Amino acid sequence: MMSKGCYILVFYKFAMPLSEFGLIQRFFTRQAITHRSTVLGIGDDCALLDIPTGYQLAVTADTMVENVHFFADTDPYGLGHKLLAVNLSDLASMGAQPLSVTLALTLPRVDDAWLTAFAHGFLALATQFDIDLIGGDTTSGPLTLTVQAMGLVPRGQALLRSTAQLGDDIYVSGALGDAGLGLKIVQGYDCLQPEAALNRFNRPLPRVATGLAIRPIATACIDLSDGLAGDLGHILRLSQVGACLEWSALPLSDALLAYIEQTGDWRLPLVAGDDYELCFTVHPKDAALVPADCRKIGVIEATPGLRLSKDGVIQSLPTQGYEHFS
Repeated sequence: MMSKGCYILVFYKFAMPLSEFGLIQRFFTRQAITHRSTVLGIGDDCALLDIPTGYQLAVTADTMVENVHFFADTDPYGLGHKLLAVNLSDLASMGAQPLSVTLALTLPRVDDAWLTAFAHGFLALATQFDIDLIGGDTTSGPLTLTVQAMGLVPRGQALLRSTAQLGDDIYVSGALGDAGLGLKIVQGYDCLQPEAALNRFNRPLPRVATGLAIRPIATACIDLSDGLAGDLGHILRLSQVGACLEWSALPLSDALLAYIEQTGDWRLPLVAGDDYELCFTVHPKDAALVPADCRKIGVIEATPGLRLSKDGVIQSLPTQGYEHFS
């Protein structure tokens, strides 16, 4: 009897190249359905899901392209983990409970060792969050990886970007900038203790539990994929408000503080992407209900734009995040 949440990866030896169906069977077939909403998974033209009464389906999709989102020599286990994690982070930012995912792979070739490691990384995180892999697609071409993730949220309770209110406090989960520091390390920066930053860059942990915990109290929320300033800027524009952040309140690791002291690059935790923490707003009356691992970093104001108070000086911050076609 197989325990709940367990994956079976089926392996065969083939005397001829794998077909599309054979590739799916070999690396991604899951033999157990764990979520009560999954009626039918891999094997037919479509998967079938039941949406419980009183819930809405939250849907997101994200694509990673080699040499755009990840380096060609990226560890495939970590890449599988990260591909799923960034989608679960989107669900977390909406206060949604993850349900299931689909996976589409465009591969230049079938690399046995690469696919084995990638599948293990992807499915290990799926198991951790009790998520069903219910379908997808494979094709030949430049290495491109796409996930569509689905989650459940009680009707009318999804966290949005457009509903921050004047006087709300601004919070973030976890620490800021460590993933950006990890990228600097990959690019050659010499860090005395690089492991934590590299782990944050390569294998982010989606804040699903935090998203569920703040759903009753957060007035707006976003996940930090393109940097604090750029992502918070989306909340400010859609909510038609402004904000001021306090530099001394930003949660920064010792490694990042050492980097800033050495390089003078204090903007890194404000603009670096890939943190996948949650940034959210809460009315001051609900402050006691905010999870203990979240830090207040600023306040929503009426004056448009984003500002930073640092060493007694208030300065404006740009809110333009990374754009693929800019």
